This record gives sequence, structure tokens and C-alpha cells, in this order.
Amino acid sequence: MAKRHWLMKSEPGSYSIDDLKRDGSSSWDGVRNYQARNFLRDEMKPGDLVLFYHSNAEPPGVAGVAKVASEPHPDKTQFDKRSKYFDAASKPDDPRWWLVDIEFVERFPGVVSLPAIKDEPALAGILVAKRGMRLSVQPVEKDHFDVIRKMGKSAGRKTSAK
Repeated sequence: MAKRHWLMKSEPGSYSIDDLKRDGSSSWDGVRNYQARNFLRDEMKPGDLVLFYHSNAEPPGVAGVAKVASEPHPDKTQFDKRSKYFDAASKPDDPRWWLVDIEFVERFPGVVSLPAIKDEPALAGILVAKRGMRLSVQPVEKDHFDVIRKMGKSAGRKTSAK
């Protein structure tokens, strides 16, 4: 099966690309949107690449790349009464919420900001740029992934005028 590409959002105050770099890998827990859950549970596979997006940041945007490191498995926080992600309706024999583990790949020198994404003609149609798109996990076309990764590798670097 062909590798897929994704964008996953996290608030950098909660968990940032630097946290993932430090940890090496992490479980992507706490997703409580059914469409995002379905992407995690039904479509993500180990080896898929992920644009790590900082939301509620200034500026919001893609800070680096991760990869899916596990098959989907139940999110244990749904069963933990002390967790803010506890779901009393979810049962261990019929879990409602799923997650994948991700691994750090790279941090960009700077953030590829949402305004830069919206201004790039090659990124026309990317979901994250659509008005009202709030999904924390969303598919990304390979061409869009490649454009953002190229932008990210040069983001924040100074270039001299000739």
C-alpha cells in the first residue's frame, strides 16, 4: 500500500515539535473528533509521513515532520477517570478512541506559517488553508506535503540578495 501523508495539529504549549524531538516518539492521544479518529484508526499506517503543525501559536504553521510509528491502538486516556480525555461511554472491549504513535523526523529552521501556506499557489486546495477547517488530523496530498517540506527546509534562513 502506498505511503500516505498527514497533517497533525498540536498546541506548542501542550506538545511541540521540540518535545517530540526530545522524546523521539510519542503517542498521539486525546483526539476526540470522530472524523479525526477515523483517520487515525482506519487510514494511518506505519511509515506514513506527518506535517507537525503548531496551532494556537504565533504564527500558526508547520514546524517539522514526523512519521507514523505504530499501527492504531486504543487511546488509554479514554479509560482513565483522572484524564481530561476520559470518556465514560467508552468500554475496553469496545473502545471509542484510537491513537497512533509518531516518531520525530525533522524540525524546520522556522515555521511554515499558515499565511505562507495560503499564499503559495502550489498549495491550492490544501485542507488546513480552508476556512473553518479545525480538524486536528487531516490528510495531505503528496505534492502538498513535498511543497511544504521544501518551504520548511528554507523557512527562517537568511538569504542574501545579489
